[in-house]
Amino acid sequence: MIPKAAQLLGLAMRARKVITGEELVLAAVRSGQARLVLLAADASDNTAKKVRDKCSYYGVSCVTTGDRHELGHAIGKDGRVTVAVTDGKLAESIQRLLT
Repeated sequence: MIPKAAQLLGLAMRARKVITGEELVLAAVRSGQARLVLLAADASDNTAKKVRDKCSYYGVSCVTTGDRHELGHAIGKDGRVTVAVTDGKLAESIQRLLT
């Protein structure tokens, strides 16, 4: 993960604009809360397919990034496989850096 993107993700976490965990992220995508979903590259095939399919159906951007430990470290937690950003501007900035 790019250091600047990790910093923005940490900022979003401190601003309480981040949702973590597979089920909570999928619920946020369904409800329209999520603006960007970050998926760890080492996620299981089943999880990756479920998250990508849900994101494409609801029109939410999904970006695959570093492993689960990098993603968790960026938000100050243990390993996280899925992370959703709920703030539009932060999500846009993070996505621009990662793509």
